[in-house]
Amino acid sequence: MADDKNSPRTSDDAALHFNARILFLSQLPAPVEAVLRGEAVALAQALPLRDDVSTDEITPLPILTHYDEKLGRYPYTGFKAGECLPIAAGAVSTAGIEVVVAGKRYGKGSSREHSPTAEKLAGVRLVIAESFERIYRQNADNIGLFTSTDLGLVARIAAGQAIPLEELLAGRDALAAAIVRSGGLLRFGQTHMRAIEESASDAAPGPRTLFEKIVARHALATALTPASPRVGEGIFVRADWRFIHEYYTGMAAHMLHANLGRPLALQAPASVIVFEDHTSYVEESPAHVRAGLVPNVQRMVEAQRAFVAEYGLRSHRTLTEAEALHDKGGDAAGISHAMVAEHYALPGQLVVGTDSHTPHSGALGCVAFGVGTTDMANALVTGAVRLTVPASLLVRCNGRLAAGVTAKDLVLHLLAQDFIRTGGGVGKVFEFVGEAVQALAIDERATLTNMTAELGGLTGIVAPDQETLRFLRERRGVDFALEDWMQSDAGAAYAQVLEIDCAAVPPMVAAPGDPGNGRPLAAVPTPVRIDIAYGGSCTAGKREDFVHYHAVLRWAADRGLRVAPGVSLYLQFGTTAVRDHCIAAGYMDAFERVGARILQPSCGACGNCGPGGSVRADQVTVSAINRNFPGRGGPGNVWLASPPTVAASAIAGELLSFEQLQARHR
Repeated sequence: MADDKNSPRTSDDAALHFNARILFLSQLPAPVEAVLRGEAVALAQALPLRDDVSTDEITPLPILTHYDEKLGRYPYTGFKAGECLPIAAGAVSTAGIEVVVAGKRYGKGSSREHSPTAEKLAGVRLVIAESFERIYRQNADNIGLFTSTDLGLVARIAAGQAIPLEELLAGRDALAAAIVRSGGLLRFGQTHMRAIEESASDAAPGPRTLFEKIVARHALATALTPASPRVGEGIFVRADWRFIHEYYTGMAAHMLHANLGRPLALQAPASVIVFEDHTSYVEESPAHVRAGLVPNVQRMVEAQRAFVAEYGLRSHRTLTEAEALHDKGGDAAGISHAMVAEHYALPGQLVVGTDSHTPHSGALGCVAFGVGTTDMANALVTGAVRLTVPASLLVRCNGRLAAGVTAKDLVLHLLAQDFIRTGGGVGKVFEFVGEAVQALAIDERATLTNMTAELGGLTGIVAPDQETLRFLRERRGVDFALEDWMQSDAGAAYAQVLEIDCAAVPPMVAAPGDPGNGRPLAAVPTPVRIDIAYGGSCTAGKREDFVHYHAVLRWAADRGLRVAPGVSLYLQFGTTAVRDHCIAAGYMDAFERVGARILQPSCGACGNCGPGGSVRADQVTVSAINRNFPGRGGPGNVWLASPPTVAASAIAGELLSFEQLQARHR
C-alpha cells in the first residue's frame, strides 16, 4: 500500500536512478504500444504528448473498488490515444516502467488518490508533465510518488544518468519537499505533527480576500510552516467539517491501521461525516456488472460501515430504489457535498472532503476544497489538513443571465475561455462577484463553486449575503447573523480579474471529451441525435435544477409531448430533501407523463455508478453532469448541457434548447 512501511525515505544529497524505458502518454497510440513492447522510443518520436490526461483515464471508476495492492494492475487502462485504449491491465508493471511523461494539466478531474497509488504500485516512481492539477500532485506527494515539470530530465534518464533529489524538488514549496523527503504524509505526520496548535492570531496587514480571512482563522502553527504564509507556501489548517465517502473510507482505514495500528485515536470525531452516496445503483451499472465488480463494491461498502461502527462516526446512507418505496421520511441522505451544503456548512467555515466537488459549499461563503485519501487519513488522526496557499482570481459577472440561461451555461462559457483551457485557473481560488451572481439562488451559485473543480481551481467562493441567510433560514431552519469580516476587502490582491458579460452568454454545450470543449448550442454545426438524456448529479440534482427540468417537461406534457422515441430520460435527485420538495410541489406528474425514469438520490451516471450512462460506443448522451472525460458516463459520447437543455433535448431527440423546442412546436 502507498505510504506504507516499505516507502523509502530520501536524504537531501540522494541521487535517483530510473529505468531508461520511459512511457510517453502520446496523442498517437503507436509510440505507447512500442514502449510497452520493449522498444526504445525518444521524446521526439512520441510528440505530441496528450494534454488533459484525467484521473478517469488513469484509473477508470470501476477500478476504484480496489483499495490495496490490486490497484497496481490498472494504471492507464482508460487512457485514450486517438481512438485507441493502448494500455491493458498489467502492461505497465510487466514492461518495468518507472517514468511516465505527459503534457499539460496531468491528473485532471477527480480527487481519487487511487490514480497515483495505482501508478506507484505498478512500479512508476516519477511522473513528468508540463503541468499538473493540484489534487493529483498533492496526492502524489502524500504517497511518495515523485513528480516534475522539467521535460529536460527525459533525455538524461534515457541516457542512464542519476537525477539528484534536489532537482526533482526544484520549485516545490518547503512543506511539499519535506513531505516527499519523508516518504509521504503519514510518515511526515508521525514525525512532525505530534503537537499542533492554533495560530495565535488571524490579523494580517493590508486588505485581504474572504478566502484569506477564513484560512487565517483556521491556520495551525507548526515548526515547519511559515507564520505568515505567502502564495505557493504550504501550511496546515483545521477544518470545521471533514467528510469522506465509500470509495475512500476503506482505503483510508487500510492505510491508517497498517501504519498506526488499532484502535485509532481520531481527532474531533464529531466533526467527521461519512457518506454512502456512490453505490445505491451499482447493480444497474454496466461497467461494474460486466466486469464482475459488484461483489467488490459490496465489500468496499461493508468496509466503510465497519469503520463507522468501530469509531461511532456520523453517517448518511442513500436509499436504493426498493428501499425508497418504503421510506417514511427517515434520515436525510444524498450526494455528500450537496448534503454538506444542505445540513452542515456555514459562512466562514472551512470544509474538506474526499471529492473534487467539495467546493459546492463555497456557495455559502465558506472555504471548501477536495483532498485525497492520505490527506483525509492524516486529518482524521491529527485534525490538520494540508494546504498550499493559492492565488485568487476575481470573476466579475456583469449584467444578468438571459431568461433560460443558467449557471451551468455560465460555467461552460468560462471553461471555454483560453485562459482557463491553458491552465490559468489551476490551483487558484475563484471568487465570484457581480450583479449576475447576486441574482442567483444558492443552488445556482453552488453550480459555479462546484465546477471550479473543472476550472482547475482549488475552490470557488461567493461572499454570503441576504440570499445566503434566506437559504439557511428556509432550507435549514438556521438563523445566522453575518459578521462584518465576511467579505473581501476593497483593494484585496487578485492574480487576475476575469470580466464576463453575462447578458451575452447563450445556452451552452460542451462537446465530448472534456468540459472545456464548450461552445454555444446554436453554433453546433449539424443536428446531434441523442440516445440518452440525464439530469442529476451534485451539479444538477439540486432544487433549482429540478425547477428547470419541471418547467420544460410540464410545458411538454401540457402539449401531449413525450420523450422522443428511442431516447431514455433519467432524472435523479441529489438529496432526499430535493426529492421531497419535488413531490410536495407536484412535479412528479409532469415527469411521469413525458416518460422520464425517476432515480433516488445518488451520484449515479455521473461516475458510471448507475442508470443514465451509455452501454455502447455508438450511443450519444446529453447530460447535466460536470465531466465528460473519455469513459465518464459510459463508452459513448457525452455532451454536457444545462438542465433545461437536457430536458428539451430529451423531448426533441436531438441537442436543442428550450427556446428552440418551443419554436418548433408553436
